[in-house]
Amino acid sequence: MLQKKLATPLGTVTVMSDGLNLTGLWFTDQKYYGSTLPKLSLVGDTPVFGRVADWLTAYFAGEQPAVDLPVRPSGTSFRQTVWTALQQIPYGEVRTYGEIAAVVSQQVGHDVGARAIGGAVGHNPISLVIPCHRVVSGTGELTGYAGGLKRKKSLLQLEGCLQGNQERVVLEKN
Repeated sequence: MLQKKLATPLGTVTVMSDGLNLTGLWFTDQKYYGSTLPKLSLVGDTPVFGRVADWLTAYFAGEQPAVDLPVRPSGTSFRQTVWTALQQIPYGEVRTYGEIAAVVSQQVGHDVGARAIGGAVGHNPISLVIPCHRVVSGTGELTGYAGGLKRKKSLLQLEGCLQGNQERVVLEKN
């Protein structure tokens, strides 16, 4: 496993790769930092890190880059299902924990509570690329981001989900 630090406008991130895939991306001060980093990993470089750096540059420039990076997060099958659901949230949109729970419940064949979804979202090992910051409470409040609510707010402002100093998004009612 290889790791490298990259600078972003919201702080330094550590990226991790198995040599082919992005397996981790954490702000260095976030909750659960390096949760899937092996005890022994080398500081180094791999082509995927260059692709991640380019993606981060485009993302923070507001260019809405496609996520065409090979990602391979490590986690339970339930967490994998949740992280796959997160990858379906388009740039500039949000979903509630309850909406993600409904999607995951359909996929796993039984009801899943929003609290269980919150646990899986919070342990996402590939921040930004797997957009856990796009999940908000059922009332649209900004809650539960391992990278910190200040960063979540900045990310949602960048994506056009928030204006000014808003602390919540206006949820569309279907």
